[in-house]
Amino acid sequence: MIGHRNLIKIRQKIERLREGSSRSAHHAYQISQSIVSSWERSSSANIPVERTCAPLVKIDKGQSNLLAKALVLCQDELGHIAAQSSMVVAVGDMGSTILWTASSKKMQSAAENANFIEGGQWSENTVGTNALALTLKTQKSTCVFSNEHYLESIQDWVCYAAPIIDPFSKQILGVIDLSTTWKNHNSLGLLAVERCASILQNSLLESHRQYLHLRTFNTPQVLLNGRVVELTPRQIEIVCILALCPQGVNLENLHQALYGDRPVSMGTLKAEMSQLKDIFGLHLTSRPYKFQIDIDADFMQVEKALDAGYIETALKLCRGVFLVKTESPFLCAWRDCLESRLSEAIFNSNNSDILLQHLSHSPDAVDAVERLMELIPQHHLAHQNLLKYQKL
Repeated sequence: MIGHRNLIKIRQKIERLREGSSRSAHHAYQISQSIVSSWERSSSANIPVERTCAPLVKIDKGQSNLLAKALVLCQDELGHIAAQSSMVVAVGDMGSTILWTASSKKMQSAAENANFIEGGQWSENTVGTNALALTLKTQKSTCVFSNEHYLESIQDWVCYAAPIIDPFSKQILGVIDLSTTWKNHNSLGLLAVERCASILQNSLLESHRQYLHLRTFNTPQVLLNGRVVELTPRQIEIVCILALCPQGVNLENLHQALYGDRPVSMGTLKAEMSQLKDIFGLHLTSRPYKFQIDIDADFMQVEKALDAGYIETALKLCRGVFLVKTESPFLCAWRDCLESRLSEAIFNSNNSDILLQHLSHSPDAVDAVERLMELIPQHHLAHQNLLKYQKL
């Protein structure tokens, strides 16, 4: 544990930096540059000055979620860690909304007062600088100490957070946070929260034993219980249709969804389904055709992110075109709808950093170019570079 006098000095140094007119990279040796950048973003986010706690949103517990399933397996262990260390532990989704918490008696009241509880929305643009949001932004473990927090009401806290990474897809699924009072700040705090993240990731491995994961942007791929399943492009299309129709599809409707008016016999589709039955076994039933296994897919994650208003998350996940070669009328219509929603989100976004990052992964994103041209001043160098994209 760091000495009390040293902690007071750190707080005083942070306060001087926050009050100072210059927050340049020159201060990186005194305070993380990611914190300084977060302060700047928080200042421009128009957060109400009277806000003392995070807004609350309703969590859809009926929604299938990898993180929620993994938590069932390890929540007792994580709760024990919180109790023994006089901390509160929280698990958040990709938008910094808290899905689950467990608190020691010492931190329970403070956590409830700040809405550091299930449903608390801890994104940077709602409460400013905090460990959950900063970890998701940097995709690295983060410590936010005392008055590094933007809200005054939580400046008596120190928070350590680590990303939760899917062991198979390698995508970040969310964030885990350990928080206590600033006087208990410990240099081992980041190691402790990373240990908690590893506990969750081990539980993800366990839950993956009965899980179907679909990747559809760039190179399509299907994983069953963590292992790649070799499928033809047509079979991947069928799997995606069934994923989007969890209630099941009969043979005739599946044929229409897959082929539309193309002259393909019903027998051809029956042969495809027979092969898929051999591959997936009891996980795939017929009459109607449906999967009897939990399914997670990158395109479904994008849709959920848009539903929740997590534009940055949606754009990070959407790296490429959904099943770019598909001719399925059902999947083409779904793709058009998704791209329309993404485009609307882009034109409603005021965050040029997010849009520039999206453009770096999707150089054909004309809507992102157009919105950036509106946001960035004409004299700015970036504005001139965007003209090159318009000519492509």
